[in-house]
Amino acid sequence: MAKSQQTFSKSEKEKKRLKKREDKRKKMEARKLEKDENGAGGIPIAYVDHNGNLTDTPPDPSMKVKVKAENIEIGIPKKEEGDEEEFDPIRTGKVSFYDNSKGFGFIIDLETNEKHFTHVSGIIDDIAEDDKVTFELEKGQRGMNAVRVKQA
Repeated sequence: MAKSQQTFSKSEKEKKRLKKREDKRKKMEARKLEKDENGAGGIPIAYVDHNGNLTDTPPDPSMKVKVKAENIEIGIPKKEEGDEEEFDPIRTGKVSFYDNSKGFGFIIDLETNEKHFTHVSGIIDDIAEDDKVTFELEKGQRGMNAVRVKQA
């Protein structure tokens, strides 16, 4: 007599597959019923009030603001002569660390409290730690570097 090709593990896998298919069908039917109960289903409507906040109630028509099309600016507004602030390139700071043998150090800006790297090639006067200095900033490989460093 020939032995049955259906093993225990095969029959278990088949049962799991059928159960999974049945669960999927039940979930689909439940979603359909829920959709029918809630009406159209989908995304609920959201409104924007006069402050620009999202709400679930329609906005009050009396709060509506009229805007003329020519008043809408798209892009960056043009600068006027009085808009520009004067920028002083010379900054003051304090030397937090300086190594003469290696030729580099760090300066803390007194206005912004940011640390800036400085190299011996950008130093005009001799400096040491805790000296007050004036310097200018220049874009370097890893951020802003202090250059033209002088004692204050």
